[in-house]
Amino acid sequence: MSKTRSHNSDDPRDLPLYSIAEAARYLKIASATLRSWVVGRSYPTTDGSARFEPLIKPPCPPDNQLSFNNLVEAHVLRALRTKHSVSIGSVRNAIDFSERKLGIERLLISGELQTSAGDLFVEKYGQLINLSKSGQLAIKKILEAYLERIERDSRKLPLRLYPFISGDIRGGSPKTIVIDPRVSFGRPTISTKGISTAALVARIDAGESIRDLSKDYHIGEDEVEAAVVYEQAA
Repeated sequence: MSKTRSHNSDDPRDLPLYSIAEAARYLKIASATLRSWVVGRSYPTTDGSARFEPLIKPPCPPDNQLSFNNLVEAHVLRALRTKHSVSIGSVRNAIDFSERKLGIERLLISGELQTSAGDLFVEKYGQLINLSKSGQLAIKKILEAYLERIERDSRKLPLRLYPFISGDIRGGSPKTIVIDPRVSFGRPTISTKGISTAALVARIDAGESIRDLSKDYHIGEDEVEAAVVYEQAA
């Protein structure tokens, strides 16, 4: 099985574009949680302290500015930790096992997660955190809902990410907002027009109406409303 390409400075998907705080806001993840995934953290033990090593490797440490591919990795990690209190160590062990077993370099951005490789990963993950078969099925469904938000290129590498607008993680949720590293410097935009969600909200805050913005930008009022909900849900 071919390996997923690692960091490439010539690819906009691997450029450092986001601070940890920005990425956390775009993905609706607690900033402290994302920081622990990127930087790692120490935790107390009976013998003193130990350390969780990071799960996400930014392109230019120690600056810790994240790339678009890092955003995708964090998006997938969020799926794995949505419903269960799972240690970072268990997640790492499942990822390491799956990557060694399947020869995949970066499992969390790999399209292989949507094949039998994903089944193997979920099975190992479930074993590590003592999930029942029904629990493994639930995790698989959650993971599928997150993976369908990732649009991929012909090599099955992430091309665009459609973040959830609020806390709704059901499969088939509208893909109104998109993060594309080639558009608006990778900031969230309306998927049909490339209009910055932050710009729309700034005009709303300045007193303009949803109807006026809909006419100005030739987008639906529902798209303007989605931008507002997305920006305010952070």
